[in-house]
Amino acid sequence: MKINRSEIETVAVKPSQYPAADKPEIAFAGRSNVGKSSLLNLLTGRKSLARVSGSPGKTRTINFYLINDEFRIVDLPGYGYARVSKSESRSWGEMMESYLEKRPNLVKVIQLVDIRHKPSAQDVQMYDYLKYYGLDGVVVATKADKISNNEKQKNLKVIRETLGMSKDDIIVPVSALKRTGQDKLLDVMEELLSSAEI
Repeated sequence: MKINRSEIETVAVKPSQYPAADKPEIAFAGRSNVGKSSLLNLLTGRKSLARVSGSPGKTRTINFYLINDEFRIVDLPGYGYARVSKSESRSWGEMMESYLEKRPNLVKVIQLVDIRHKPSAQDVQMYDYLKYYGLDGVVVATKADKISNNEKQKNLKVIRETLGMSKDDIIVPVSALKRTGQDKLLDVMEELLSSAEI
């Protein structure tokens, strides 16, 4: 798959603000500083479709991007950032839950983890949550340029084991900096969309 057109369609904090559930959606979730905006910009070939911020936790809304006029990429708020208040963190949680549990055209959630570190307790919690709703199965290991090839295999094994992924689940190592891994991820997304029934 090649992304030729991408534009922000809607920025939402509650279901009444979502666009119509008329196109399949693939959502992206991850910790606040895992490199989600950089990945979305890499996939779409646009430098600033998703704003890359120096301060983690900037995405405080659910952002819907219309892709090729055919499907949407949905950017969920980053989780696990300590410098936000408990009430703010709770409101993001509720915002995400409402989307993940009730959105009928949501095909899959692609979870991002940092390849350099063992997934955190919050990463595991998120993956378990996605598993409960049948939205798990695809993980992107970001910042793949930061470690050697030997370390890469070892770390991917740790990610798979820590998250409790099955052998059929997919992990795609990606480097936004070196621009690697995005073609494989786009192939995975194309497959997900081809089996979607919207």
